[in-house]
Amino acid sequence: MRVYTNPVAAMSGILDQGSLLFASISVMAATLILQMPVPFYMPLLVLALFYVPGIVLLGKILAGLGGSLGTVFQRDYSPLLTCTAMAWSAAAAPFPIARFLVGWGMLPRTLLPSAAILLALYFVVLMFFVVRTVFGTENGVAGAIVGLSWIPLVAATYLWGPLRFVLGWLASPFFLFYAWYYLGGELGNLGAGLRSRQNFRRMLDAAAVNPHDAEAQYQLGLIYQERRQYGEAIRRFTNAVTIQVGETDAHFQLGRIARQQGRLKDALEHFQTVLDQDENHHQSEILRELGALYLDAGQFGDAWRELSIYVERRPYDAEGLYYGGRALGGLGRNEEAVSMYRRAVEAARSAPRYLQRSVAKWSRLAQKALP
Repeated sequence: MRVYTNPVAAMSGILDQGSLLFASISVMAATLILQMPVPFYMPLLVLALFYVPGIVLLGKILAGLGGSLGTVFQRDYSPLLTCTAMAWSAAAAPFPIARFLVGWGMLPRTLLPSAAILLALYFVVLMFFVVRTVFGTENGVAGAIVGLSWIPLVAATYLWGPLRFVLGWLASPFFLFYAWYYLGGELGNLGAGLRSRQNFRRMLDAAAVNPHDAEAQYQLGLIYQERRQYGEAIRRFTNAVTIQVGETDAHFQLGRIARQQGRLKDALEHFQTVLDQDENHHQSEILRELGALYLDAGQFGDAWRELSIYVERRPYDAEGLYYGGRALGGLGRNEEAVSMYRRAVEAARSAPRYLQRSVAKWSRLAQKALP
């Protein structure tokens, strides 16, 4: 029920405690209640065979998810299908209520098509939270993936006829028995991604019971941070630094979240703590984050002081070079700023293939800043 009130927390809870079996039954039950003119299993098959694999493929292309397509599919398919099935069930559930209200004469029948459209749009909104939570992508990337998710549905309309014919032949009990006998292990692996996530979460929760385990709190904070649940992430990171003041990683993440939320004073305090403990933290990325913080505050001289050291240590980091260009531009050193922007574009172009999508943002921003 939290899907209706807090979809971010709901999708996170489904990843931690959800069941693919329960989600599948929910879709089939919703189909029966809706009295759709299709077999009760059809929406589930469309989601499982077309929609979710299509989103996995779009996530690999647009979000640059780490690993090969096979690795991404094995890791994210079952968590994504579970959350998608629950989103579909939640979006479909209010429609029978609208039909009953029409039957009781409380609503005009002409509102039913509008209600169906609104519920479809609501499913799209829920899918935005599903994609963002499962893949850990930024809002723009999640929106793009969901915006293009109609493509696998179009493919389903063309392929469903032949596939339904084949499924009719494959429904033989003898075939199903031998298929499960020989392919049961492979089919069971489809749920491995969700099980591994939930087992890891349970292990961390068990470790977090220990009031002296700062690392468990930090790892839980990273999970919530990836899911964009910043309130819970801040609580976990704060627990980590309370347990162990020298938990540099937690201070670093608290500073990053504070900077993203515009709490520059808090971010500066955390970054200064990291800098005092280890100025080479995260391969000197603390200097880049501190420079970006000063840029946000309009302190271009302080920003360039940190970023000049960073770009000297990591001369091929597109993000740091872009920030350096902004700092130099703010100081009126325009020619040097242009040179820095060009270096950022070149660094993005020459980045390893698996990093090119993640650094493309800084290349675009640098090109936009060029005269």
